[in-house]
Amino acid sequence: MRLSILFLPALTMGLVLAGCDRQNAAAPQGDVANAAAPVAGNETAEDYPTGVLDRSHAGTRAPDEAFAGPDGQPVRLADFRGHPLLVNMWATWCGPCVIELPSLDALAGQTHPNGLKVIAVSQDTGGHDQVTGFLASHNVRNLAAYQDNQMQAMTSLHLDTLPTTILYDAEGREVWRMTGRAEWDSERVANLLREADAR
Repeated sequence: MRLSILFLPALTMGLVLAGCDRQNAAAPQGDVANAAAPVAGNETAEDYPTGVLDRSHAGTRAPDEAFAGPDGQPVRLADFRGHPLLVNMWATWCGPCVIELPSLDALAGQTHPNGLKVIAVSQDTGGHDQVTGFLASHNVRNLAAYQDNQMQAMTSLHLDTLPTTILYDAEGREVWRMTGRAEWDSERVANLLREADAR
């Protein structure tokens, strides 16, 4: 039993790499410049399918694992209760994650009538400055640098693909999750986000 627990992080990382940007899977996480180069060069949104909506976890409470906030201090999803919350799990080395960042950043910069908060939680295993530097170099202005370098929340959520984005209602219950890239400024997403109010 103890041996299986020790191998769980390695298995999780393997599944993530297999699900996200297979062309970049061999790039080491610490090498942001090399991992991001193909995205900045030839890859576009058309290279990745749009996300798949999953409602099978609806009503499930957000996990309680702590991750690093923008200031490096521990934060939990429960800290955001009282407002709907859109949580994007991403990584600097994940092509579709990087491609959707501009529209996700624009969504985070909007004022939402229901008080919706948007956060992006990096799954990079390097230092926190890697994530902050990456966001700055990509002109991301509205998304702060949250990081779960142990991927504890991702493991608790049984995620094996990046990006995955989860909408929670104001009580911290899951409404839906989107596996894969999304166009966060689309009418489809605007309609989906309103579902957090219907609970």
